[in-house]
Amino acid sequence: MNYDLVIKNGRIITAHTSFTADIAIRGEQIAAIGQNLSGKREIDAAGKLVTPGAVDIHVHLEMPIGKFTSSDDFFTGTRAAALGGTTAVVDFIERQPGETMLAALADRRVLADPKVVIDYGLHMTIGPHDIAHLDEVPAAYAAGCGSFKLYMAYGLRLTDDQIFKALTAIRSVNGLPVVHAENWDVICTLIAKNLANGNTAPRFHPLSRPAIMEGEATGRIIDIAALVGTRLHIFHVTCGETAGRIAAARARGLPITGETCPQYLLITQEAYDRPGAAGALPVCAPPIRTQDSQDALWRALSKGDLQIVTTDHCPFTRAEKATGITLYDFSQIPGGVPGIETRFTAVYSQGVRRGLLTENQWVDICCTTPAKLAGFNNKGDIVVGYDADLVIFNPEKEVTLSAAFLHENVDWTLYEGMALRGWTETTISRGRVIVDDGEFVGEMGNGRFVRRRFDD
Repeated sequence: MNYDLVIKNGRIITAHTSFTADIAIRGEQIAAIGQNLSGKREIDAAGKLVTPGAVDIHVHLEMPIGKFTSSDDFFTGTRAAALGGTTAVVDFIERQPGETMLAALADRRVLADPKVVIDYGLHMTIGPHDIAHLDEVPAAYAAGCGSFKLYMAYGLRLTDDQIFKALTAIRSVNGLPVVHAENWDVICTLIAKNLANGNTAPRFHPLSRPAIMEGEATGRIIDIAALVGTRLHIFHVTCGETAGRIAAARARGLPITGETCPQYLLITQEAYDRPGAAGALPVCAPPIRTQDSQDALWRALSKGDLQIVTTDHCPFTRAEKATGITLYDFSQIPGGVPGIETRFTAVYSQGVRRGLLTENQWVDICCTTPAKLAGFNNKGDIVVGYDADLVIFNPEKEVTLSAAFLHENVDWTLYEGMALRGWTETTISRGRVIVDDGEFVGEMGNGRFVRRRFDD
C-alpha cells in the first residue's frame, strides 16, 4: 500500500519502548508502523531518532505585562517551537473586565489562528475579578478550554477562599486547574525590605522569593485541592521543597502533577550576579535557584516526582529587561525568559546524555505526558490513528546556542555559548513537513486551535 509520506529506518522512541521501523502517514494521521513501507515521499532516518512531536503546555506569546508585551508573537514563537521539535503548545487567555470568557477566547483566537504554524490550545485564566463569573466556566470548557490558570501571586493573585471557589467550579466540569504557587504576602514584604535597605540589584530577586515559601504555597493549594476533590497541576517548580510536596501528595494517592523548566535545569542563581543589564536577563518567577535546587529537580524528574518539562517561554528584549536596572528596582524587571526552541534538545543533551534520564523518559517528559495531561488526545505518541506529529532527531548533531543561532524573536538567550549534543532535523505537523533539514518550510496558519477536554 502506498502512503503520502514514509519515514524509513529510524529508531522510534516512545515513552514505553524503542525499536527500528518505518512510519507511514496518510493525510494528517499515522497510518501504519512496520517494515518496508513505501510512500510518495520517503525520508531516510537511518541513524536518527524518531519521536512524537514535543508538547509544551506553558508558553506566553504576545502576552502583555505592564507596559511591555512578550516579544514572540504567535508566528515567531510557534516557528521557533517547530524548529526545536515542538508540535503543540498551550498559551493563555485573560478575560478583560466587561467581557465574557467566551469573548476573551474569541479575541485570543483572532490573534493566534492566522499566525500559528503548529497546533495550540489555551488555558483560561481565573483572576480575582473572575470569581463573580464562575458560572461561565462550563461554557469555556465546552468551547475547548480544558484547563484553567490560577495565580497565587501578582495582581491576578487569588485568596484562599477564592482558590476554593475556583477549584470547585473547575472540578464541576472535569477541567484541569494549573497554578502559579508562591506566597505573595511574604514576597511583597521581602521586596519592600530589600529595596528599603538599598538592595536594588537583580541578585535580590531570588532572595525575595525563597524556596521554602514556594513549597509552602504549593502545599497549601494541594490541601485545598484535596478538600475540593480535584486534580491539580503545579507550574514551574524550581526547588526540592516544592517537588517534595508534590511527591508526598502523590504518595497519598492525590492526583497532583508538577513541571519544571529548562532555566531551572541548566542555569543557577549566580547568573543574577552578572554586571549591568546582563543580571536582569534571568529574572523570572519563581526565580532560578542554587545548584542544590537544580540537582533536586533532575532527581525528581528521574524518579517521576515531577512529570513534565515545559518552558514558561515569555521573552522580553534586552532593553526591556534592563528597565529595573535603570529604575534601581529589581521588582520592576519584566519577568520571563525565552526557551521555546531549546527545551527538547536541552532535556536530551543534559538529561539523557549525562545518564540522568533514559531516552524513553525524555519522550515521556517532553511529549507523551504533557499531551495526555493537557487533553491533546491524539498527540504525544506514535500510534496508528494519532496525529502525524513527528520529529526526526539527530542525536549526534552538536550545536552551540546563541541568540544568532536561535529563532526566538529576542536579542539574547540565557544559554549563550552553551554546547548541546542532539538537535531536531525534521518536524512534521499533522502529516506536513514544516522543518526540513533544520530549515523552516511551514506556513502561517498551518496550526489549529485544539478543543481540549477530558473523559468524564
